[in-house]
This record gives sequence, C-alpha cells and structure tokens, in this order.
Amino acid sequence: MAPKSAAKSGKLKSPGPKATKRTDGVPEIDPNSSFTPESFEHELKALAAKAKDETWARFAKEQAAVYLKSIVLLSLIAVYSNVSQLALSPVYGSIPSAQWHAKLIMAACFTGWSSNMLLSRTLPFRLVTLLPAIAIYIPTVQFFLYKASALLTAYWGPLVTEALTLFPLMSISAACVATYLDDADLSALPSWLADAAPGLGSYGFFKAAEKLSGSLLASHVGKSFFNTRLGLEVVLAASYALLAPSRLLLFTVPALLHTAFLNPHVPTSMALASLNSSLASDGWVILDRQESITGYISVMESLTDGFRVMRCDHSLLGGEWVKYIGQGQFKGNKVAEPIYGVFAMLEAVRLVETPHPTPDHEAKALVVGLGVGTTPGALVAHGVDTTVVEIDPVVYKFAEKYFQLPKNHTAVIEDAVSYAARLANETSSMDNRFDYIIHDVFTGGAEPIPLFTLEFLQNLNALLKPEGVIAINYAGDFALPPPKIVLQTIRRVFTSCRLYREHPRGEDDFEKSGRDFTNMVIFCTKMTRPISFREPTARDLLNSPSREAFLSPRNEVKDTDFVAGQDESILTRNDTQKLTKWHETSALGHWTVMRTVLPPVVWEAW
Repeated sequence: MAPKSAAKSGKLKSPGPKATKRTDGVPEIDPNSSFTPESFEHELKALAAKAKDETWARFAKEQAAVYLKSIVLLSLIAVYSNVSQLALSPVYGSIPSAQWHAKLIMAACFTGWSSNMLLSRTLPFRLVTLLPAIAIYIPTVQFFLYKASALLTAYWGPLVTEALTLFPLMSISAACVATYLDDADLSALPSWLADAAPGLGSYGFFKAAEKLSGSLLASHVGKSFFNTRLGLEVVLAASYALLAPSRLLLFTVPALLHTAFLNPHVPTSMALASLNSSLASDGWVILDRQESITGYISVMESLTDGFRVMRCDHSLLGGEWVKYIGQGQFKGNKVAEPIYGVFAMLEAVRLVETPHPTPDHEAKALVVGLGVGTTPGALVAHGVDTTVVEIDPVVYKFAEKYFQLPKNHTAVIEDAVSYAARLANETSSMDNRFDYIIHDVFTGGAEPIPLFTLEFLQNLNALLKPEGVIAINYAGDFALPPPKIVLQTIRRVFTSCRLYREHPRGEDDFEKSGRDFTNMVIFCTKMTRPISFREPTARDLLNSPSREAFLSPRNEVKDTDFVAGQDESILTRNDTQKLTKWHETSALGHWTVMRTVLPPVVWEAW
C-alpha cells in the first residue's frame, strides 16, 4: 500500500534520471532512461531562472510599496497644507494666514526628516498611527484657538494655530516618509545623489502636489459638504484613519463628538442654528453662509443696530440699513441706505460735468465688482442700462436674496480681467462702450492686483466712451506706498483724475497708530478738461440721507497727502512685486480696522 502522500498525488515521479544499483553497491544510470547531461544542465538553469524571477518580483513589490506609501503621505499632507490656510482665512484673512505658512512647512519638514529614527525608537507604537489622531483633533484645536484670535492678533494667530495643528501633522508625515525611503534601493545612483535624492525628491513632490491640489480646491470649494473647510478636514482625517488604523483612534472619540455636535463651523443647518443661538446674546444673527471661490461668504444682521452686511473671509463687501426699509419717509424707496458712504460717492459719476451730458435712459454703465449691489441698484433706479461683472456666483446670489439688488440689469459671472480683455478686443463702435464705469473690488485685506494693472485699466479705457467717466474705489493705507503706485498707474491711462477720501484723516489716530487706512474714490475721464461736479438734485439723491451726506465728493486728496516716500513707479502685469511686498502690512492693518467695525465674536463665528 502506497504512503498517504503518494496516494493523494498519484505515482511519484523521479525528478532525475532513473538509477539502479550494481552488484558492488555503486549506483549506475539506467541505459533505458532519457537522461542526458544536457537535460540536467537545462533543468538546473530553469530552476535558477525561476528563483531569480521570484527574487526580482519580490524586490519590485517591496520597492513599489515604499514609493506608494511615501506618495500617499506626501499627497495627503500637501492637500492639508492648503486646507489649513482655508480654515484660517475667515478668522485672519488669506494674506495674514499665509505670512508664516511657508516657513512653518519648511521647519516641520526638517524636524520630521531629521528625527525619524529617534521618534521610531522612542515611541511604543508605529509612528504612522499618530497621523489619524492628530488629523482628527485639528478641527477641535482650531475651534478653541479661534476664540483667542483677538488676543493673538493677525500677526501671531496664524503661526500659533498652525504650530499646534499643521506642524505636528507635517513633521510626523515627513518622519514617516523618511523612514519609508530608508528602504528605497538607490544603488544605481552616485552616492552623493543617492543621499540627497530622497529628501529633495520628497520636497519637490510635496510642493508640486500642494500647487496642484491648491488650484483644484480653489475651483471646487463650496460645491458640496466635502468641498468645504470642515468637510475637507473630515475627509482627510478619515483618509489617515484608513491608512493607519490603530487603537489610538479610541482616544479621538472626544474630538469626533465635538466636531459632530459642537463645532459651529461645520456647514450644516444644525450647526448654524447652534451658532445663531450663541450669537443672539451679542445681538447678531447669520442669515446665510456658504463657502465659495473668493472665500467664506456670509450675510449677517445686527439685531440691535438694524443693519445687514455681507462678509467675505475677514472683510466686508458692503452693507445696508434694514431698519429703514418701508419705514416713514423711506416707504416706497427703490434703493437701500448703504452703511458705507463710499458706495454713495461712487454714484457721483453721474455728476461729472461733460460737454454733452447723456440722459439716464440713454446711458450705459459697467460695474466691476458687485458687493451687495448698492451702486448698481442706484444706477438702475435712475434708468441707466447697467451691466454687472462679478466673479463669485455666491456673492451675486446673496446680493439678490438678502439685499435690494434690482432684477433689471445684465449680470456677467466671470473674471473681470478676461471679460474686459475680450470685450475690449470686440469693441469697434460706440454701441459697445459705456458712459460710466464703476470699479469696486476689494477683498482679503488687500487689493486684487490684476484689477489695478496698467493692462487692465487700458482695457477699461477702451470700453469707455470719449466723454465717459470712470470711478475707481480703492481701500488702502496712505502711510504705505501702494495707494500712490495705484494712483500713478491710473493717471498713466486716464487724462484727467481727482481723488477723494471717504472721511478726513484722523490726525490723533494717525499719530498713535501710524496707520491711515481708508476708502477712496478716484474719478477719471479721457477729456483734457479738469473734472468738475454739478450740484446734485432731489432726483439724484433718491430720497436717501446717505446720498445727501456722501453723494457729492468731499475730502479731496492732494499729492502732498501721500506720506510714504517718492516712488514714481506704476503697476504692470509682469511687475506686481512692488505691490505684493506691501500686502502683508496692509492686510494686518485692515484686520485691525475690521475688528473695530464688528466685534471679535462675530468674526470668530463662521
């Protein structure tokens, strides 16, 4: 009876030639066997080749795993780098949020990369299992740090917040990648290159992934829950948990519960109701909110003072008094009362005296930047054919829904730079030109530079009729060079200009703070004659006290009022550095001003 093993597999076949024994006990080859020395050598080579193939397959698999794990970690932290900046912008503004970001990223990379061995030997668990715990706690840590923003200020707040959230996530990720790449086989490279390649390659991949993910996030933000600031943080935390599950996740339950039920920044109706219940004690309510391509957009109303504003990150796009709507002398008014006088002053384009005044019902106006719609609403009320160009669809939606933006206008939801360039190239007759152009763009604590370049202003000039008038609203600090650079660029394009402040300079405040931040309006024409304004009539005022006070420009600015040196340069599309370098200082000053306009609790409640 055959052994069990033989019974299961059938007759055993000898791997080699059949051997017999001679009478003297020495084995000899069966002459009837097909064995030859050549066949035996071939079988040995086949076995060697099979072993080599298996070794190379195993090696390739191991190397692929090394690079795949590294790529996944680098991609996740690259996305989180952008999400961290998005999360900071409602509380600090986009420019202050970025001032320390690049330096912190480099410090985290160096710290993690240089300490990977120490961390791996010291910690009693795998280093990668820390990442999900850190990611899950980040929204909770941010929530509590935002409440200290007034104390931390826009200068230190972003640094402290990212030092306690993004820095540990980034440094641990760098340490894990360094550990993974220790197993990468770079023996084919020269030794000096093999030593440097993992670090340089990882940082290069991270920066490329950061740039790519940043552009994708910017174009898709707010389109669904998972494209919001908190939604992205939740998705990233879940990704880390799937990548490195461990028992450490049990310690994240408090953070998960806080994010799910107590964090008001989560874009849900329940979170908004909770937020409004806490804001009510301070006399505020958030009517609506949505994240969009220009930032976090919300409509807020002061219950005690009776006005409504639209917010974009840490800036205000405009506001209206709602307590006067339909009341007393305002009953039946077609226009709202703006809370900022500068928006009424922009309407003075109709007051500029020209050789051949155009009747309102024949006039055409282009408004670049909608805000809450105060200026285009007034132009429409006067019967002017008005076109509004606004890049952010959420801003337009909220202006229609919550402010008195009339329906009878032409809306263009597009980037103003591309719109003006296209229209300027198409314009060949007066029918396609405008009598009035209103340039009113500002967000994030600094001017959007492309909308103040020589090239953009030249396109607006091409769209303006020979006797047309343009009014440019600019918010800036007279103690810094940018206002003068912008004014010089405008004067390079338009023949005649006059500049007015919204309010006169407060000399005492200027002496104490060194800041002179204000709204200003530059009126310009193509004509060589000096600009003059006619006296407004009752029809011009639209039964509006705000327009009675601010429609006629006052507080004219002279060249001697610029106190920031004698820079005579202008701003061009290929040379924007002269303005960019002042953005941080300007944005920090704007943040401070905004904290005096609305209380900190309102800015922190997003």
